[in-house]
Amino acid sequence: MELFLDILLIVTSLLLILLVLLHRGKGGGLSSLFGGGVQSNLSGSTVAEKNLDRLTVFTGIIWVISILGIGLQIKFS
Repeated sequence: MELFLDILLIVTSLLLILLVLLHRGKGGGLSSLFGGGVQSNLSGSTVAEKNLDRLTVFTGIIWVISILGIGLQIKFS
């Protein structure tokens, strides 16, 4: 079980990094500092962006559950 939780944590961590980097900058952050905020997109979120948001939240929830599982395993071992 410990090995499974460790592997799950590593995989979800890397996946979260990738998913966050795939998000488009909304402006006002560091991306606008380097010219990313020059474009003004008045259209709403596309279906791909909504699916990317859902996948990111789902991966984040799995990440938190794996951290809690590892913490409980350390506490009760």
